[in-house]
Amino acid sequence: MTALLLRHARVEDSPDPADIRVRDGRIEAIGPSLAVPDGVDTDELDCAGRVVIPGLVEAHLHPDKALLDRVRPNPTGTLADAIRITAELKAGFTHDEVRTRAEQVLRMCVLNGTTTLRAHPDVDPVGGLTGLEVMLELRERWAKLVTVQVVAFPQEGVIKAPGTEKLLRKALEAGADAVGGCTYGEVTVADCRRQVDLVLDLAAEYGVPADLHADFADDGSDERFALAEFIARRTAERGLSGRVTLGHATSLGGRPPGERRAVLAELAAAGVAVVPLPATDLFLGGRGDETAVRRGLAPVRELWEAGVLTACATNNIRNAFTPYGTGDVLETALLLARLAHLSGPADLRRVLDMVTYDAARVIGIPEADYGVREGAVADLVVLDTREYDSVLLDRPVRTAVVKSGRVVARSQFTAELDGALVAGGEA
Repeated sequence: MTALLLRHARVEDSPDPADIRVRDGRIEAIGPSLAVPDGVDTDELDCAGRVVIPGLVEAHLHPDKALLDRVRPNPTGTLADAIRITAELKAGFTHDEVRTRAEQVLRMCVLNGTTTLRAHPDVDPVGGLTGLEVMLELRERWAKLVTVQVVAFPQEGVIKAPGTEKLLRKALEAGADAVGGCTYGEVTVADCRRQVDLVLDLAAEYGVPADLHADFADDGSDERFALAEFIARRTAERGLSGRVTLGHATSLGGRPPGERRAVLAELAAAGVAVVPLPATDLFLGGRGDETAVRRGLAPVRELWEAGVLTACATNNIRNAFTPYGTGDVLETALLLARLAHLSGPADLRRVLDMVTYDAARVIGIPEADYGVREGAVADLVVLDTREYDSVLLDRPVRTAVVKSGRVVARSQFTAELDGALVAGGEA
């Protein structure tokens, strides 16, 4: 048996510090001056009044094709070139090379406080199952540091890439946690809809969630991208409420207000979640505009108001889809707040939920297992701040990252100003 005792922690927005006692990977008690459990080796960490939040959840990430921008950047910044360049590079992927890059990304994420992430490795005739096999391997290898969910993702489409359905089935039989989709990735609208049906049928058949890249355009003028309501209806027909997620969903913001409200109502009623991916959506959006360049983004406030479960995630890190990224999902969340006109404590707390509590719900973490509360799995982040409402604005240093009751990452850096100089003292 092992135990961990966090002393003098400010539990999220609580006014007074408390202790958090962890035993066998779960939070056993929260309260003042907790006793060290008898007969158990216990590590103690003095939080000194610092804020403790639940482990950050990265709900949508592509570690298998991260860090490729240094190999070949995207000269036009378009979605079409991002897909083309990545496909050309993917044809030469090896297991070891993908693993090296993916592990660099996992390290970045853990150091920044991510304790759970959902990875979307490509599964298609170009790269085969290489990316998926790597992520399944790393799911086990990194399990003590971060929980990895693996989504079998058909980047090249399904109908237009013969053999992909067979590969998706192989991926699911090999242990993939979810089935993905790239619903705009077919030649015709009819085939896009066929892909939706196929992917949702696989989700139902294998008893796994479906996580679809959808509605990735500046507006709804191309019907291949305007499929949100179709996906909602197909989800409801199959009884998959709470098990389907849409990534991007940028074209929703470009639809007329009345139409948009109707689509959001259908998503909410069907229990379909939406995950904006602002770094990618910002970079790839509006590439055809010569004036008043659009920056496509799902309408976050309207999604909230409609009752659609909404998270936020990084998507890609330093490749042809997104040439930026540090593995810090708080950075991504603040970018979303800026883009979506979200401000003030209430909004920013809600945005923080999009990479903690709401993101956990999106990827299916049971409510009882998540959070800074008794009985939950002890996935925690100690932040170098004593002000909860500064978490998103400051993105403070992650003083400690705790995974299942074990401290897996630490930072010793704390910035301090020389007060003597401010007071007129000598250097």
